[in-house]
Amino acid sequence: MKRKLGLLLIVLVLLLSSQIGYGQKADEVIKIGVFEPMTGANAAGGEMTVEGIELAREIKGEVLGRKVEIIVVDNKSDKVEAANAVSRLIEKDKVVAIIGSYGSSLSMAAGDIVKKAEVPAVGCSPTNPLVTLNNDYYFRVCFIDPFQGTVMARYAVNELGAKTAAVIQDVTQDYSVGLSKYFIDAFRELTGDRNSIVEVSAYNTGDQDFTAQLTNVKNKKPDIIFAPGNYGESALLIRQARDLGIDVPFLGGDTWEAPEFLAIGGEAVEGAVFSTHFTAEAPVTEESGVFLDAYRNKFGKEANAFAALGYDAYMVILDVIEKAGSVDSQAIRNGLAKVKGFVGATGIITLDQNGDAVKSAVINKVDGAKFVYLTTVEPD
Repeated sequence: MKRKLGLLLIVLVLLLSSQIGYGQKADEVIKIGVFEPMTGANAAGGEMTVEGIELAREIKGEVLGRKVEIIVVDNKSDKVEAANAVSRLIEKDKVVAIIGSYGSSLSMAAGDIVKKAEVPAVGCSPTNPLVTLNNDYYFRVCFIDPFQGTVMARYAVNELGAKTAAVIQDVTQDYSVGLSKYFIDAFRELTGDRNSIVEVSAYNTGDQDFTAQLTNVKNKKPDIIFAPGNYGESALLIRQARDLGIDVPFLGGDTWEAPEFLAIGGEAVEGAVFSTHFTAEAPVTEESGVFLDAYRNKFGKEANAFAALGYDAYMVILDVIEKAGSVDSQAIRNGLAKVKGFVGATGIITLDQNGDAVKSAVINKVDGAKFVYLTTVEPD
């Protein structure tokens, strides 16, 4: 009889443990890790993202009758630090899921770690396809670069009438290199001219002088310049281009949506056009309104795309936990793989077989020292 009771107790313990996360007890808070760049070259993007995550937790701070704790670790805009941050969240803090990171290179640095530990990660804005490729534990709530690059190539050709383009890329950022490639491929296809890309120049993160690259570009006389990169270097590049008398339109990607881009670029970035994920000017769901109102009340300003994506990443994870009735990391991972039709602030989120969100893109323009909404582009 005692043996039967002992076996029954063991079974009950095992059943209970299957409903809680790695290292967590049923009466403890649910720990969700966040690794974002709070310092370094990408700090503005990380700070905006964390604003959205923390706002989401304020709105929905409990699930399954337990409080949620957000543990934020600064990855310092560095690949090694990103890997260290994720390792700490898993091994020391015993989180059940992870959110991050702004910057595709930083997310990719964490990929093998979350995969090996079998702790799911949800990226907010890392758009390089390699972030989730062959990784069953990495997901994201944003679109990816093949779509973003095509959107901007179409804008250049169809809206600006561009027949030639130059590309200036940051070769130390996987985001910049990947997005440049997809833009180039799409631009050549749309123009029907293999020689329509007249120049591809490179620089490194942290560079301050772009005279050589811009001189090469100026000599090739392109109709437009596509220059996806960090907001700081991109703003400096455009300023120096205008000083050199280059007056053609500049196009870029979602990393330009930062107040620092406007502050550093000043009048030089007026007219710059870029793709992004969300705009307060065109709410897309009822949840958009909830998010926008809450953000205004808390921060006293209009929300940005990165805060909205951080908000959605958190809400997706909590929705999955709620539906699974479990904070076991494997259960969360399995739930994320089935996300379909989730109503987020940035739109309706459905994750495909690679864990990528299939969503629309927004195109903004700098006008009057502000980001102004131009249009929304739906995926094919």
